[in-house]
Amino acid sequence: MISGVINVYKEKGYTSHDVVAKLRGILKQKKVGHTGTLDPEAEGVLAVCLGSGTKLCDMLTDTGKTYEATLLLGQITDTQDSTGNLQQERPVTCSEDDVAEKLHSFIGEYDQIPPMFSARKVQGKKLYELARTGIEVERKPQRITIYDIHIENILLPEVVFTVSCSKGTYIRTLCHDVGKTLGCGGCMKSLKRIRVGDFKIDDSLKLSEIERLRDSGVLMDYIHPVDSMFPNLAQIHVLPEFEGLLKNGNPLGYRHIREKTEKASRIRVYDTENIFWGIYTWNNDKKIYVPEKMFPEI
Repeated sequence: MISGVINVYKEKGYTSHDVVAKLRGILKQKKVGHTGTLDPEAEGVLAVCLGSGTKLCDMLTDTGKTYEATLLLGQITDTQDSTGNLQQERPVTCSEDDVAEKLHSFIGEYDQIPPMFSARKVQGKKLYELARTGIEVERKPQRITIYDIHIENILLPEVVFTVSCSKGTYIRTLCHDVGKTLGCGGCMKSLKRIRVGDFKIDDSLKLSEIERLRDSGVLMDYIHPVDSMFPNLAQIHVLPEFEGLLKNGNPLGYRHIREKTEKASRIRVYDTENIFWGIYTWNNDKKIYVPEKMFPEI
């Protein structure tokens, strides 16, 4: 079984679930999971976790992301993107300067209301399932952060921009909200995710390329090991006589580890054969390292 993370280029027309299903077939293994949904018509970086790396999914979902998007002003749709049903069409009378000012005003924290056509759940039901039956429910605003917006081109009624944001941000909703503040409405015309954490679009692989690399026997060169996702954590090895403690997921005392360096708050722990087993956190009250997340190859 292959374990680690692979940087996939999700093409238009595929759901994120489709990518996972196809990778299961290509790699001949069941343990495959993605780290953040992309809409079917969106494209770009989809970090996919494999084997024991599937335990990373929730960790990588929390990382910042960067998108290239096209805002189409003057149109309001039920899905907040151009694939939805047109609800209103309004003239675009704002200037390029107005657009730039309003778009940049969203930098920072703001409370974003998730769109009805999304996978968010309300009372156990996915919002898009309710939306497809014509039901609209009240949604609680989610505090998200827009770290940066760079305008690439303005050719009204379209605006191409790059945005870096926190997890949970809907770029469709950002486009809708910008259009609303301009008074003409707006929706998202296109979306490309160009970065997820340290994974960039220039290094991403289409499914056909992954299949070719598998057949050439060099696919492992493109798999990021699980422990490489924690480059800033110290590497600690357990002493041979205490390997059983590590492999059973038990806490580790300072006397159980080989490296007698200054105590770090979080560490990567390896066995005597340099095989990575998990992330441990220092418990200052008990003066021991306790497992935060284990990645055994089972």
